[in-house]
Amino acid sequence: MRKFWPFIHFVPRQTHFNFVGLAPYAAVLSVLLVIGSAISIGVQQVNFGVDFVGGAKLEFSMPTPPPFAQIRGQLAAMGVDDAQLQPVGADGGAIQFRSVKGQSADVAPTFVETKLQAAYPGLKVIGVSEVGAKVSGELIWKGLEALGVALGLTLLYIWFRFQLQFGLGAILALAHDIILTIGFLSVTRIEVSLTSIAALLTVIGYSMNEKVISFDRLRENLRKYRTTPLAEVINLSENERLSRTIITGTTALLALSGSVLNPASALFSLTATMAFGILVGTYSSIYVALPVILLWGVKRDDEDPQPIKLAPARR
Repeated sequence: MRKFWPFIHFVPRQTHFNFVGLAPYAAVLSVLLVIGSAISIGVQQVNFGVDFVGGAKLEFSMPTPPPFAQIRGQLAAMGVDDAQLQPVGADGGAIQFRSVKGQSADVAPTFVETKLQAAYPGLKVIGVSEVGAKVSGELIWKGLEALGVALGLTLLYIWFRFQLQFGLGAILALAHDIILTIGFLSVTRIEVSLTSIAALLTVIGYSMNEKVISFDRLRENLRKYRTTPLAEVINLSENERLSRTIITGTTALLALSGSVLNPASALFSLTATMAFGILVGTYSSIYVALPVILLWGVKRDDEDPQPIKLAPARR
């Protein structure tokens, strides 16, 4: 067993994949996915949760600590949409939900109360209230405006840090990631709540980090190999950082897997969005951002390579 441990040894240290050679096929795939996502978003939109459309809130108490996992399963069997459970004290809880299939908004809280009291005779409902939408249409547009400003500032930063085509590649890749992630939520009908928005922002951060690392490695190799064709330098750079990408992405996905594999988890929408975004963000770093640089070209004579000065060895 020792010779198989650690498993990191199975990740090849040096690979020779032709990433650029697959770029045309990846471009076709990306265009089809973006079009499919846009169609899904336009036709069936996304499955907004209580945070966006409002609903009802039911507070209850029990003689013993509530079995939230069982209650969540029973709510799903009742046809309760977007049920969110929160503990209140040691022996109480709150259920926030959007609607109940087959029940009007007026009788939905009474229907849920009756069903739960039949399943748990000791359960007492201590309050029923209406939940207003936390995010209005105006706030959504303000959020989109803020996102646009953030993308613009990102473009300026990468333009200053690298070159303009690097910034354009990053912006196109981020737009690609956002559209596909929202399309994923639309197709899967995963309920979109405020936690989903937080996950989307996390995806943007992760994706941008991947692109900056990719650009930095490419810039270093462009300084080393001034006469090597750009396509070969891109292949070399991506092969050099491939093991790091695999380790980082796998670690992040493993951390999310516990909730992703359990759709009944309260954090499922958050972790599922993040897991999909990690995959898409890694893909777009190679097959959306870098092809823009390849098509545009780069300046390779801005500065001469600087020799490394080593400190004198200590005796």
